[in-house]
Amino acid sequence: MSKASNKETLTLILSLLITGGLAAGSLWYFRSNFISNNSIPTIEDNQNRANQNSTTQNIGTSSLDTSLPNPSVLTIDGSVTMVAAIKQLQIAFSLLNPSLPTTYGVPDGKPNGTNAGIRNLIDGKVSMAASSRGLKSDELQAGLVGIPIAKDAIAVTVGINNPYKGGLTMTQLKGIFQGRITNWSEVGGPNLPIRVLNRSRDSGTSTFFQDVVLLGKPFAPDGANFTTFKRDETTPILRALGKDGISYSTVTQIENQKTVRVVPIEGISPTDQTAINNVSYPISRVVYLAVPKQTSPATKQFIDFALSPQGQQVIKRTGFLPIQ
Repeated sequence: MSKASNKETLTLILSLLITGGLAAGSLWYFRSNFISNNSIPTIEDNQNRANQNSTTQNIGTSSLDTSLPNPSVLTIDGSVTMVAAIKQLQIAFSLLNPSLPTTYGVPDGKPNGTNAGIRNLIDGKVSMAASSRGLKSDELQAGLVGIPIAKDAIAVTVGINNPYKGGLTMTQLKGIFQGRITNWSEVGGPNLPIRVLNRSRDSGTSTFFQDVVLLGKPFAPDGANFTTFKRDETTPILRALGKDGISYSTVTQIENQKTVRVVPIEGISPTDQTAINNVSYPISRVVYLAVPKQTSPATKQFIDFALSPQGQQVIKRTGFLPIQ
């Protein structure tokens, strides 16, 4: 690797560690805890025994066919929800495998959302897709496999200055997003129109919300008080909530936000980790890494790392709950 490349890699690692909220000693931690851990093989180790059972093989990856050659770049696209977790996994993985660069988001380094990411995976544009929902039947038929890597929950949010201070039932939430409940007074709040801010159709979080909350039924059509965002982004939605808006996102993206308030659902908050683990919070979920069943040793190695004790600690540091 050239000095210029080394400098660029170091700059990327340091900037991501800072923005990810990790302590200044994280790089030392990764080196001392990951590289010295002999239980996680390198890419070269995996390639030498690509079709053999490894002692580090995790349940969920054992059925993968790793007969494809390793890519020169391990490309990933997909979930906006999972961006922090994937980027931190990239950092830790690159310390184990510095000769294999990874990218997240095509073509501009910005993830396009679960649905678009899975389409890119099926079309062969990326090696892997991060998915904030389970795979659909047609995606499974296309030869994809979804491997759970973490637990999460969807938080329903309103602006901090919204005068509505109560919670919602699943029935009320369904009514709001189907356009049957249009005023806050209908759920015990002030006489104020409800303005719904819906996530992009490329969003896996939107698909999951539709399946679980709306029971697969359509969202209300866009109109004066119902807006579907074109790109799967959270920050613009949160900024637009104001005093009358309502939306939803992964809880990890809003836990420390000062401008929004989480709305309890069925009397339970999505910040209750016990409720997520035992699925008593009604919009709990699992997030995945999706790959073709026929893949490369390098791709499998990335997933195995995500499922390893070290990888699960990386995921936990970004706010998700470990799957293991």
